Amino acid sequence: MLQIVNKLKDQHNFTNTEIRIADYIIQNITKIPTIYIEDLAKLTYTSHSTIIRLCKKIGYDGFRSFKLAISSVVYSELHLPGEVDANFPFKQEDLTMDIAKNMADLTIDTVKKTLAQLDEELLQSVAEMLYNSERIFLFSRGDSQVRARSFQSKLIKINKFAIISEEYADVAWNASNLTPNDCALFLSYGGTSPHNNRILQHFSNEKIPTILITGNSNSDLIQLATKTIVVVQEEYDFVKIGTFASQVAFEYILNTLYSILYAKEYRDNLENLKKKQLLIEKGILSEEI
Repeated sequence: MLQIVNKLKDQHNFTNTEIRIADYIIQNITKIPTIYIEDLAKLTYTSHSTIIRLCKKIGYDGFRSFKLAISSVVYSELHLPGEVDANFPFKQEDLTMDIAKNMADLTIDTVKKTLAQLDEELLQSVAEMLYNSERIFLFSRGDSQVRARSFQSKLIKINKFAIISEEYADVAWNASNLTPNDCALFLSYGGTSPHNNRILQHFSNEKIPTILITGNSNSDLIQLATKTIVVVQEEYDFVKIGTFASQVAFEYILNTLYSILYAKEYRDNLENLKKKQLLIEKGILSEEI
């Protein structure tokens, strides 16, 4: 299927006009299946006959059969997942839609890998721990704290209020205030933080329930946590463009935990949603009043 793209890139016997057409098609390949020949001619400052001549030169009997071949390439490139390096999911020479496709593939592949590593009994017990806790304290830094804040925002919808422990640099004070009726959730992909180690040691001594979500199956934090969800991704600690896979995995797990909590009181949560939405949109809390 990709043979047609290779033919368009192999321009040694193309005229300058044909090169201009081929370059435009390669750079805008996702638009070609729905483009009309007259529009392509205008966009490349060429003519119908020149485009048809190019199509025949690379083995097609006309623009229609050429478009069908391009459509097959676009479908396979956009809809069939491929292997993507989690640390370097795109290269300098990649086109815009190549990058978009790679990021989509990486996201899908990460979620599938994370799902395959989840244990139903463990997931349920972690959700129960969160459900039964009076307060939830979230321990996370950097990109992981963005995931924690998203989780915190969702929990408000079911009348559970989580505290970002690192906020305002008050992590030690927050840690000292937890009781066995609370729950601490740690997000640490590397799982190597000495600071988290000390906090978890304190919680373990005080018999405070803790949950660790990490990508390091050899983390020293695991033996200190009450429950641990390990989601290993093919992502390095430092040599990478961004924390794509690890954060997709964390987001997926937290969304799953929130959904399990929501489902436990599904009808009540829906009723409360309707009442609160009405109050916020049309009641005294409405910004329009």
